[in-house]
Amino acid sequence: MCKIKEVAVVGMGPGAEEGITVEALNTLEQAEVIVGYPVYLALLPERFREKEQLSTPMRAEEERCRMAFQEAQKGRRTVMLCSGDAGVYGMASLMLELRPEYPDCSVRVIAGVTAALSGAARLGAPLGTDFSVISLSDLLTPWEKIETRLRAAAESDMNIALYNPSSRKRADYLKRACDILLEYLPGERCCGYVKRIGRDGEERRLLTLSELREAETDMFTTVFIGSSATERSGEFLLTRRGYRRG
Repeated sequence: MCKIKEVAVVGMGPGAEEGITVEALNTLEQAEVIVGYPVYLALLPERFREKEQLSTPMRAEEERCRMAFQEAQKGRRTVMLCSGDAGVYGMASLMLELRPEYPDCSVRVIAGVTAALSGAARLGAPLGTDFSVISLSDLLTPWEKIETRLRAAAESDMNIALYNPSSRKRADYLKRACDILLEYLPGERCCGYVKRIGRDGEERRLLTLSELREAETDMFTTVFIGSSATERSGEFLLTRRGYRRG
């Protein structure tokens, strides 16, 4: 009987084992080889460290995908590992783009917990109603398009989650984004951020939009900008949904 050739694209959530879905854990258990970015491989729970691991550096994503397909073509149970959710700034889309070149292989996408959801849970309920997710990384998206999306989200009075707010090469990008948002939103708008969600050194903070402009963040920070329905409740942020009370 011919062995099925398949690559499972697995979202591992924020990193800690308790944040990985049961389906993702089972798929990792069955894997013979795990392909991924080195930072994500290092976050794997200890029990998966013995499995064969293959990696490529950042900006070698296509090579990484082809590596996974080539392992699957050998009949090996192969996982392409992603942080968060595989389909949200993950490798699922590129794997599906390349799949026609490997007609003997199938792709299965395993959902994970993306940072907007795991980070929001740390802050309370800042995404209680409609929200947008915008990455400030201009590696694959021109800054002009990012700016258009920021303006549209601000004008719509939508809750916003920002990914990749800054890096060594993009140290002022969050400040630039806040300047755009401040054209539409009040400086006292409720905001928050979480660094290293579910990992050692996790840090959370509630602050205003004006204060956020001066905050120090990095690639492992997820930022939340509230809507007009967002308020601070003690140590939490909440966005009211409009339920009638009383």
